[in-house]
Amino acid sequence: MPEAVHFDPTSEGPLRGIRVVDLSRLVAGNMLSLQLGDFGADVIKVEPPEGDPLRQWKDEGHALFWKVYGRNKRSLALNLRDAAGMVALKALLRTADVFIENFRPGTLEQMGLAPETLLADNPDLIIVRISGFGQTGPYAHLPGFGSIVEGMSGFAHRNGFPDREPVLPPLALADMIAGVYGANAVSMALLAREKGLSRGQVIDLSLLEPIVSVLGPEAALYRVTGKTKMRSGSASNTSSPRNVYRARDGKYLAVSGSTPQVARRIFELIGRSDMLADPRFATNEQRVKHRELVDEAVGAWFAQHDHDEALAIMREAGATVGPIFSPADAADDPHFTERGVTVEADDADYGALPMHNIVPRMGSTPGVWQRPAPALGEHNAEILRELGL
Repeated sequence: MPEAVHFDPTSEGPLRGIRVVDLSRLVAGNMLSLQLGDFGADVIKVEPPEGDPLRQWKDEGHALFWKVYGRNKRSLALNLRDAAGMVALKALLRTADVFIENFRPGTLEQMGLAPETLLADNPDLIIVRISGFGQTGPYAHLPGFGSIVEGMSGFAHRNGFPDREPVLPPLALADMIAGVYGANAVSMALLAREKGLSRGQVIDLSLLEPIVSVLGPEAALYRVTGKTKMRSGSASNTSSPRNVYRARDGKYLAVSGSTPQVARRIFELIGRSDMLADPRFATNEQRVKHRELVDEAVGAWFAQHDHDEALAIMREAGATVGPIFSPADAADDPHFTERGVTVEADDADYGALPMHNIVPRMGSTPGVWQRPAPALGEHNAEILRELGL
């Protein structure tokens, strides 16, 4: 069973005393504020009366997205079309260190919450503006959900098999990457403020640029060669052998021979040392060019062994190999259990609920489990009292 963790609102992390007001919706902003809340920031999730739409993302009727990404936050439900709601928000922002929003560019200004107005009231405020394409540029005004950005970034162009259509990721990948980038940016802004290098500032965080940054030297490759990499399934354009292979019992394993030493071990193990003397396979560059033949040889070896047997033989030989896990497989895996990759967190509806642990693992100032994902408006009275309202 995963490690059990218990929420304690008195626990203190390294971001203790930092107040974050999160006015965003759906994934990117929630991912960003989750990183800060996991390390002790006081994250106040400001929601409309109907709640953050993330609450409506359900699997078979269960709102588990909110359970996971709403943890370590307080919920304040405000109707910002009502004067009293806007008064409360402005009062809250005067006490905040960080403000997160993801309206379409220009909307914040229309609400009377332009950054220059907020910074006049609170010069130390760090404002994170999340949008699909950024606050400037020809596409700034366009709605920018992650799926659109994943297509325009080049990710979908690379994802999938060469004889099939481009494939979007089955998860909110662009939003998640942007959220992690955003948390890093906030940490740098807080440090700059602490060191006296700046006071408050505006962080322009698009969904587009972070996902482009993790795709590798795609732009450089096109400039230098005039070519773009195409979809290669689970194979790689940069190393070989590297793929997913089917064992005799129908189960799958992932193999990566990204270094010459590991590639050599794999060829020797499958009884194909002769390939190392063949110019087509002697170097990684040549193996990539002839990866179909490499995959044919490696795949033939796996087809003669059951999954567990192949895994044990490969690991014993020092080859980099791993099983293809489902969540059910991971739940029973001893490494996942001992490391606490997922934990059992207290939950009012389910008793306990497995979710990803706090990452990264910090030796001296670890993250904290302050509170489970809140009900809509659960902390209204508490927060308004703190503001004297």
